[in-house]
Amino acid sequence: MPVNMAGCTTDCVEKPISICFQKFGRFVGTYPWWFFISPLFISAVLGSGFYFLEDREANDIEDQFTPVNGPAKLERQFVQQNFPQNDSVFSKQRLYTDGVYASFIAVARSSNILTDAAFQEIVTLDRKVKELNVSMGHEVLTFEGLCARRYKKCIHNKILDIYKYYGNILETTELTFPFFRFGFSYIFLGYSVGGVNINSSVIKSAKAVRLFYFLKEDNRSRTDLWLNEFLKVFPSNLSLNFIKVTHSTSLSRQVEFEANTKDVIPLFSITYVIAIGFSILSCLRFDCVRNKAWVATFGVFSAGLAVLSSFGMMLHIGVPFVMTVANSPFLILGIGVDDMFILISCWQQTSVHDRVETRLSNTYKEAAISITITTLTDVLAFYIGLITPFRSVRSFCLYTSTSILFCYIYSITFFGAFLVLNGRRENSNKHWLTCKEVPEGCPVGQSKWYELCCVGGAYDPHTGTEEVQPMNHFFKKYYGPFLTKSWTKVFVIVLYCIYLIISIYGCFQIQEGIDLRNLAADDSYVVKYYDNEKAYFSEYGPNIMVVIRREFPYWDEKYMSDLETCIEDFKNLSFIEKDIFTSWIKSYKYYGYHTKLNLSTDDVFKDNLGTFLRFYSDFKQDVNFTNNSIYASRFFIQTVNISTALDEMNMLNKLRETAQKCPVPLLVYHPAFIYHDQYAVIVSNTIQNIGVTTAVMLLISLLLIPNPLCSLWVTFSIASVIVGVTGFMALWDVNLDTISMIILVVCIGFSVDFSAHISYAFVSNKKPSANEKAVEALFNLGYPILQGAVSTILGVVVLSASKNYIFRTFFKIMFLVIFFGLFHGLTFIPVFLTFFDMCSGTPAKNKSGPEEQDMKNSHTNNIQSKAKDGELKEREIYDNHTLQPDNHRTCQSQPCSAIWMITGNNHHVQDNQMCMASTIPMFRVDSQTYEVHMYTPSDDGMLRVKCPSKLPCSAGQNCVLGNSNHIQDSSVPTPNSSDLSIL
Repeated sequence: MPVNMAGCTTDCVEKPISICFQKFGRFVGTYPWWFFISPLFISAVLGSGFYFLEDREANDIEDQFTPVNGPAKLERQFVQQNFPQNDSVFSKQRLYTDGVYASFIAVARSSNILTDAAFQEIVTLDRKVKELNVSMGHEVLTFEGLCARRYKKCIHNKILDIYKYYGNILETTELTFPFFRFGFSYIFLGYSVGGVNINSSVIKSAKAVRLFYFLKEDNRSRTDLWLNEFLKVFPSNLSLNFIKVTHSTSLSRQVEFEANTKDVIPLFSITYVIAIGFSILSCLRFDCVRNKAWVATFGVFSAGLAVLSSFGMMLHIGVPFVMTVANSPFLILGIGVDDMFILISCWQQTSVHDRVETRLSNTYKEAAISITITTLTDVLAFYIGLITPFRSVRSFCLYTSTSILFCYIYSITFFGAFLVLNGRRENSNKHWLTCKEVPEGCPVGQSKWYELCCVGGAYDPHTGTEEVQPMNHFFKKYYGPFLTKSWTKVFVIVLYCIYLIISIYGCFQIQEGIDLRNLAADDSYVVKYYDNEKAYFSEYGPNIMVVIRREFPYWDEKYMSDLETCIEDFKNLSFIEKDIFTSWIKSYKYYGYHTKLNLSTDDVFKDNLGTFLRFYSDFKQDVNFTNNSIYASRFFIQTVNISTALDEMNMLNKLRETAQKCPVPLLVYHPAFIYHDQYAVIVSNTIQNIGVTTAVMLLISLLLIPNPLCSLWVTFSIASVIVGVTGFMALWDVNLDTISMIILVVCIGFSVDFSAHISYAFVSNKKPSANEKAVEALFNLGYPILQGAVSTILGVVVLSASKNYIFRTFFKIMFLVIFFGLFHGLTFIPVFLTFFDMCSGTPAKNKSGPEEQDMKNSHTNNIQSKAKDGELKEREIYDNHTLQPDNHRTCQSQPCSAIWMITGNNHHVQDNQMCMASTIPMFRVDSQTYEVHMYTPSDDGMLRVKCPSKLPCSAGQNCVLGNSNHIQDSSVPTPNSSDLSIL
């Protein structure tokens, strides 16, 4: 591996790739129509995959937003196998799913809902629900026919039974909370009455009442029809004076989540128009030939083709299309436009006199590594995301990574081909809109408007390239020098420290997990229902089943003592209500005590268990008593005050820890644990993905950026941006969930994009000092990076107006990623790179030595070789020289020697003197005689200076030198090979 230790550079990978892209660019430039038409044909073929879109949609919330092999899913499977549901004896707490139900919450408009007037309206609503019916063929489906039953009767809402019994004296009745003795049983009111004001367990007032209507789960197609009818009819024609009502069903969350696709389609249309508009605006030129309006349009079109091709291919293959994938086109549009700006920038730096295939060849040579680094990092970041246990993340990563690959391929084929076709038009000096040839100069007497609209083809006569845009000049003349001042660097370091402190603080404030209410649109009826549920019914949380998952000697006092200890451990948890405990074993012992049974022996315990379970049918569902053996059993504990995601996470962790510590084999389960499992893996998976991806990014940077130390700076930038995004997203009320985890993976790719462009430009340019390198890097790529960042933000800014949490979260984090990535790329990284002169590729001070002499000789030999091939014949030389003004003081102490000095960017001239016959505005080298022909402005006379074929010049020899950094003697030049450039 060739390594230049002095310059700390390595290009064994970068150089061959650049050469390959240079050759490929020439090939594309030679046959542009093939590369222009082929992507169109491929996109049309692959785009047919959208025919299968409806079949590939996979928006099941549980399947997509919960861990694939989450512990709760295995626990549910165990519960299903050992405790099958008894539809004839329905019990809500014994469900292993959420159940099939409709529900509404009535909230009092006054301070108390326990009034006769409020309950009359509630009873009216109850009657309307029970009268709902829907036709299914020749069959009419009614609530009575579909309801979940208990002893052949539909499940009642006990609070209504209480009202029917007490009537208009309910308000004066002393209802105890949470249990109320009604007849011969106790009714639990914790799930039915909310917002209670209690005095010595007696309800003084309540704010809300919640009713449930459970249906049988044996035929979901029938129950779904009835539930959809409930959603259509229930909100309409409600004239309520004393209560406000919100409603929901077991289908609502899923239905509302799937409805979000309607929200994103118009947003993407708006985004596409904005992206095209911004691209055209930023690529407009006040030159009717050099205008890049069509180039910008086809650059955005190229990104659109990439989305069409990749999505179509994935749909053809059969990859599930999840709601999260709808975010991908916004991202791809930003990436594609970013690559377009880089390619346009490099194209504008090529000579307008070259053939278009040569221009594209040079464009690819300069830009290919930069966009290859960003593509590789983005693609690998997403492919690494495939190891996550969330299917929604996997689908997003697969669709997006494939889209980025197509975007890259189309950028170097379709878009490159269009650059060539547009370049041919420019070479013919044809108008960008009419394609008619226009004059290069404005005829005498024509107006300014004529010059603007009908004259074009201008270029920089000193460089032979297209005229530099004002923003590029801003980065070189103002921003770059300002950034490299000593006091500015100190300020940047202080600013970075403040950024880092705030970011780290934010990281400790982050919340975990996705709130399921956020899967519906903000204005959805479901959100209002969840809000009321949280406001009035959060005191009593889920009723948890604790399962003894193996055979256990329940009659043995020693073993039962261990179990009792474990039960006490559960009751001692801060979120467990000790007095609400449901246990078949406790009731069986009570039964044995009153029937005088000795349940401490195996035979008696088992022989009488069947009789007990026949009397208490609810408990029969809690014991897997088969073939005279108890294979599993369960009891129930009640949680309280579980209202936030943090509460849910702590509850799940503590319950599982307590079960694991118990010597009796236990497991804990509730249907909500399926969703809570994300808390167990979200942090570890996010850290794993970020760690692996960052390591891969470092490897790619080391291979493709010809400077190991600067590759480390790229990796540092990744880590820094990730910390910033994570910290600030917490301060912006964004949780760490499956949605934000996706975008943190994106964060890595975009962090590389900004820092890699600048780092590569820094180490690859030939300026002698680190400060100059930083300025030159900003000059070349500052504006394209800024364009790419702004275009990406514009690509996602419309998502901020979305009513959906998923899309708003995507916008928030993408905004943070782009903003911090841009700030790192244009401020932090350039400043930090200047602290390490060893990264500059050339020493900070020019010293003439053997190595430099070899470089000079090699450079001269190259010139002679090219001259023999006819490539330098009569070619003008433009070497960015700073020509001395006419009033520059000439040598007075001694006669001028025969040496003509043209200096560029001189740092020091001894005694501020310079031997100059005149200001020399133009010169050329004859390729046959190697004579330098100089033209003076005074008499247009031609001065001939004979220059030998080899350097350095000896005394009496006439030479033309440029960009000398240090001239000790005005009569004897001190050439620097790195500063001598003949183009």
